[in-house]
Amino acid sequence: MSTVNDVVIKIATVNGTGSASANGLLMKAIFRMGIPVVGKNYFPSNIQGLPTWYEIRVTGDGFQARTDRIDLMVAMNAQTYAEDLAAVRSGGWLIYDSTWPRSRLLNRENINVLGVPLSRMCNEHFNTARERILMKNIAYVGVVAALLDIDLEVIRNLLSETFASKAHLVESNLEAIRLGYDYATEHFSCPLPVKVEKMDKTAGHIIIDGNTAAGLGCVYAGATVGAWYPITPSTSLMDAYKSFCRQYRMDDEGRKKFCIVQAEDELAAIGVVLGAAWNGARAFTPTSGPGISLMSEFIGFAYYAEVPAVIFDVQRTGPSTGMPTRTQQCDLISCAYASHGDTKHVLLFPANPEECFYSARLAFDLADRLQTPVMVLSDLDIGMNDWMCPDLTWDEDYVPDKGKVLSAEDLEGMDRFHRYLDVDGDGIAYRTLPGEHPKGAYFTRGSGHTKLGAYTEDADAYQEVVDRLLVKWETARSLVPEPVIEYSKFNKSAILSFGSCDGAVKEALVKLKDKNIGLNYCRVKAFPFTDSVQDFIDQHERIYVVEQNRDAQLRTLLMLDIDTDPKKLISMLHYKGLPISADFVIERVLEEAAKGQAA
Repeated sequence: MSTVNDVVIKIATVNGTGSASANGLLMKAIFRMGIPVVGKNYFPSNIQGLPTWYEIRVTGDGFQARTDRIDLMVAMNAQTYAEDLAAVRSGGWLIYDSTWPRSRLLNRENINVLGVPLSRMCNEHFNTARERILMKNIAYVGVVAALLDIDLEVIRNLLSETFASKAHLVESNLEAIRLGYDYATEHFSCPLPVKVEKMDKTAGHIIIDGNTAAGLGCVYAGATVGAWYPITPSTSLMDAYKSFCRQYRMDDEGRKKFCIVQAEDELAAIGVVLGAAWNGARAFTPTSGPGISLMSEFIGFAYYAEVPAVIFDVQRTGPSTGMPTRTQQCDLISCAYASHGDTKHVLLFPANPEECFYSARLAFDLADRLQTPVMVLSDLDIGMNDWMCPDLTWDEDYVPDKGKVLSAEDLEGMDRFHRYLDVDGDGIAYRTLPGEHPKGAYFTRGSGHTKLGAYTEDADAYQEVVDRLLVKWETARSLVPEPVIEYSKFNKSAILSFGSCDGAVKEALVKLKDKNIGLNYCRVKAFPFTDSVQDFIDQHERIYVVEQNRDAQLRTLLMLDIDTDPKKLISMLHYKGLPISADFVIERVLEEAAKGQAA
């Protein structure tokens, strides 16, 4: 099989050996050649010593999902040889370090096994043990470059940019790459039938992960307070925010105009956020599923006391600790109804790092306008993997929407201020900030209170307040983003999905169309669901609900939030911890189509 710009490379190494730099170098070199590419990192939850994999999908068509096909495996970890060997497609290629004879372990007749003495070459050319380990990984970059015809000049330029102030590192890395490149060109037929050629499809795009994009988005949105307790896979979001604050949140005298608190636990983190937001700051916390569990009581307090807050939930597998470094979409129900009692929370569902950036701004605006917690549900696949996205646009004219906040002048002209009184009929009361004016003082209550802000245990007065929160919920329905819909009146069936499933679903739709199976598509971007989601479902006989969890949580939310026939909603559930692929979606749609024909 001969292909150009359609190849999947998987690299198997040992965690902690410095392979991340080599893998990133490969991916960025292909991107710099103008070819769309996406990188997926599968790593263990310990510091070092266990197997780790990095998967690079080169796709001239610009697909963003992982695929179940592996064309070229770089097997650098003897511990996983059997697994890595089995993963290569028939007719594919496997590269291994042939310094030590291992042919018995790598016996498979329907693939091509290429031995390269990487360790021996690096031992002969480099001095220290650490340098030999690191350069062995860089040397396989040279091998892959030769086999796939990756431009060495592009790699050289990347190294020069990376080590601009350390010329000796540029030379040592280039030497290692040249060792691998020369060996491959001398001993193998290069390039392989699968190779890369320059394109012009990456102009105006960047490679970025969702956590970095979200951290930048928080700065863009005007957030000045961040509090968190470290947890995989969300910690890098706060790391990014801190880095961007040091660039953009320092005054001319070098003083910080931001506050970042590493709290003692998740409960303290959300407490800091609520205190800062109550005082008028834009504040947020990044976390994952276990953190949401611990924060739930405070989240419920914010809902009832009507304090704005933004929470980024970078989802991972559960239950309990689960697999901290694997991805899932399993926190929908826990986030939508976090805390005890009757609560409903606004959720945003970004599908990629670009949307993480813009969702940050939207989340803060919604939180302030609605005076309630707003959660952005990303996941590990979006948050920690490398995606190709359009350049992010910074609107210099953007002004944060603080919602119904009364000024000192407003308060001066009022007879009395009542914190929980709905004046406009949209369920959203006016609020004040501490110290603004004596008339703006009030008790912030998580206990029963009347619409005037007084403590109560009166049944009717309590019910009046919580019913008003339902009015606000319907207002939220009109403020959250509309779904992305692809519709043709000729299709009677459709896919409905959200978040990081988007890339796999879009690719599946293209390939199913080639099989004469036409489906419409609705990607929901928020909860509560807008009226157009209801309309979309009503227009179809069957809706395939694609999501990455075991218990069909998106389907459950649809049934709870809108009036729909559950029999229409057919679940397609992927929850192994790996990112969903188009192959999975296609297979399940074909299965359901076969069932329909049989019936």
